[in-house]
Amino acid sequence: MFKKALIFAVTMSFSLLSDATPEQNAQICASCHGANGKSSIPTYPHLAGQNKLYIEAQLNAFKTGTRKSPIMSPMAASLTDDEIKSLAEYYSKI
Repeated sequence: MFKKALIFAVTMSFSLLSDATPEQNAQICASCHGANGKSSIPTYPHLAGQNKLYIEAQLNAFKTGTRKSPIMSPMAASLTDDEIKSLAEYYSKI
């Protein structure tokens, strides 16, 4: 039940930030992937410094369902193509 509530809360947070900056959207990612994209939890990957095209590809795979995750799929589904690109750009540069 907690996991479903967490997914709902994070997904709703993304929809509320549709006009937000990449830094503001990244704050949602920080709940799992850590501050500045450096996760302290081994099951969540670091996003900081990853290749921009890799991040875009992974988020698009979650969004389209070619890569499945009960947590990431609904979050990625709520992102626009521009938000995916801006998050990928942001994380590739920090």
